[in-house]
Amino acid sequence: MNIHWAIPGWRMASLFIVCVLAFSTTRAQSNAYATPDRQPAVYALTAKEAVAFARKNNILVKKALQDVLLQQQVNREVTASALPQVDGSLNYTNNLKLPVSLLPAEFFGGTPGTYIPIKFGVQHTSTIGATLNQVLFDGQVFVGLQAREASMDYARKAAEITEETVAVNVYKVYYQLLIAHQQLNLYHENIVRFEKLYHDTREIYKNGFAEQLDVDKVNVTLTNLRTDSIKLRTQINTGFLGLKMLMGIPMRDSIVQSDVLTGDMLKKDILDTAFRYDDRREFQLLQIGKRLNEYNVKRYKYSYLPSLSGFGQYFTNAQRNSFDFFKSGGDWFQQGAVGIRLSVPIFDGFRRDAQIKQARFNVQKIDLDIENTKLQIDNDVAAAWQRMRDAVIAVDAQKENVALAEKVYEQTKKKYEQGLGSNTEINTAQTEMRTAQTNFFSSLYDATIARIDYLKATGKILNDQ
Repeated sequence: MNIHWAIPGWRMASLFIVCVLAFSTTRAQSNAYATPDRQPAVYALTAKEAVAFARKNNILVKKALQDVLLQQQVNREVTASALPQVDGSLNYTNNLKLPVSLLPAEFFGGTPGTYIPIKFGVQHTSTIGATLNQVLFDGQVFVGLQAREASMDYARKAAEITEETVAVNVYKVYYQLLIAHQQLNLYHENIVRFEKLYHDTREIYKNGFAEQLDVDKVNVTLTNLRTDSIKLRTQINTGFLGLKMLMGIPMRDSIVQSDVLTGDMLKKDILDTAFRYDDRREFQLLQIGKRLNEYNVKRYKYSYLPSLSGFGQYFTNAQRNSFDFFKSGGDWFQQGAVGIRLSVPIFDGFRRDAQIKQARFNVQKIDLDIENTKLQIDNDVAAAWQRMRDAVIAVDAQKENVALAEKVYEQTKKKYEQGLGSNTEINTAQTEMRTAQTNFFSSLYDATIARIDYLKATGKILNDQ
């Protein structure tokens, strides 16, 4: 007789997929921790502590935080556009062949109509100088400075969404493993039950009140229980590998779950259906994206305005027939200037107009995304709350059903041992008891996942538990 997993196969497959994804994203980090001189560590963690650990050590979260640092440097680059720009220069020229000019010979008493070749200049020239440019007004630079904080908000919010995704996966795997441990304990209790039943059935058989077939049936069931218990233990171990990968914990270390899954925890705030769109980070990200696109519209509008900048320059140069610039006594000639530069856009073939309209269309598209996200949030919250409510009711019902099925099994077993019941009756009672246990753990898993989905739908997953 086969003993089935309490958690359906597709849910176990989802855990396997999470583990594979975690492996692909955190394998490098695990290798980084795996130093031969470090003793394996043991982490005793609640679900909330496991999430907090993952938010600091998961590779995807670290990459998202790097994007925040990257945006800080992009903002510094934008700020630099409004600061003075100073450049220095050093030029040296060796006139290997001086240019030749022809002058009328009659200037020097020569024959009219003839020319004398004359070389002008010196062989060595050098110039040292510096230029300064300062933007006084530029509409696009001005808007870029205004958009810096919104850009930082966007990067931070994107990082929070990554943290939230990791948190949801950690919560689900953590509680699935917690439920699997409870199921494993129940497997062991069933094994003890059937070991006693196997012993009693053999004694009844020896006394001639049972058939060998009855003994064999109990033995098959007991063997299946032991085999399924081993399979469940293997799946739990694999699940812990995936959890460690999600959290960024090296494979050599261990996790001890210190949480206890209770009915009170599942029922917490079950009647609270209040939520705000602004609590969802995806909604917040869209709003920030709209602000950035509005800045884009403003930037293109300001490109119609003139830009004004100031400049200054200072140079000193020397001219020599021999390379003696570093000797004292030679003349260096000074040159300097300051000024302002006004650039007025006149006609660009309607390029700016097209850019403004594109930016406005992007704003309108985000408005539509925001409305669609509101509908999606409404659906997510309503569906998750209904699943959570129904699953909690099912947990209570299945818990009572398990107690009743175990009671029926024990009574049927006593009748069987007293010779008042048949082998068919006890087999039926066994099947119904295991079915009730399976349904209980399935409903417990459904309630846990529904609660996590509800917290995510209402944007409270990172501040709950």
